[in-house]
Amino acid sequence: MIGIRQVFAILLSFGGFTPLLPINIATAEDASVAQLTKPMSLPDMALGSAKAPVSITEFASMSCPHCAAFEQNVFPMLRSKYIDTGKVHFVFREFPLDIKAVAAAMLARCIAKGDPEKFFGAIDTLFKQQDQLMAQTLVTLQQIGKRSGMNDGDADTCVKDQALLDKLSADQKFANEELMVSATPTFFINGKMFKGAMSFEEMEEKIKPLLKK
Repeated sequence: MIGIRQVFAILLSFGGFTPLLPINIATAEDASVAQLTKPMSLPDMALGSAKAPVSITEFASMSCPHCAAFEQNVFPMLRSKYIDTGKVHFVFREFPLDIKAVAAAMLARCIAKGDPEKFFGAIDTLFKQQDQLMAQTLVTLQQIGKRSGMNDGDADTCVKDQALLDKLSADQKFANEELMVSATPTFFINGKMFKGAMSFEEMEEKIKPLLKK
């Protein structure tokens, strides 16, 4: 059995994933609800009621410091006040900016096995250990995988899963070309695009008016 180091080398050689370059557009267009709710290659990882009056979709990369800051500093308050109370439906979509983020995203999917709570738990751990993930990617992935009940063989199989890689790449391509996502974090709040980091107060300013409609 090959080790995760060899698997990571295989991942680097895959032709199925190429980090996308920013698209050149004069003005970013807001996505339609139909575009955002279109089924992706990978199932959406979402929290909150699907019938909530406000829908937030975040595109993030596991290697993005601003994404990590949002997850650690803003998301817990957003979840407590709006998601768990049925006011916001929150969807997380991967938009990996480099090969390390690709591997981390694949690991999170494998840990979750389709369970949103496990998925959000995995990305929470990955973001908390982002510095270590960037400096010692292979070791960090192994450690996080083991803490989630995976052995080295499971982690190896996950990171070399070509079908998973293809789906991840296809979804990022759709986000880039159809939704005009070119950087992380990017948020869509009821279809309206907001690029860049937001504080809880800034996000709340966007949410409150939508609750009154």
